[in-house]
Amino acid sequence: MLKLLLFCILLITCWPLALTALILYPLVWLILLPFRLIGIAVDGVFGLIRALFYVPVRLLRSV
Repeated sequence: MLKLLLFCILLITCWPLALTALILYPLVWLILLPFRLIGIAVDGVFGLIRALFYVPVRLLRSV
């Protein structure tokens, strides 16, 4: 809701900038999408490594 309000204020004060932002936002989102997917994959790999290191701790706690 806040983003919509800020966009409306920008549209009233400087409509060319608002229209440019409206056009460029989906393009920037598409450009940044691969980096977001890489971040998700790296987070998964770190989670797997953390789980592998915690396996001996879990085995010792259960005994």
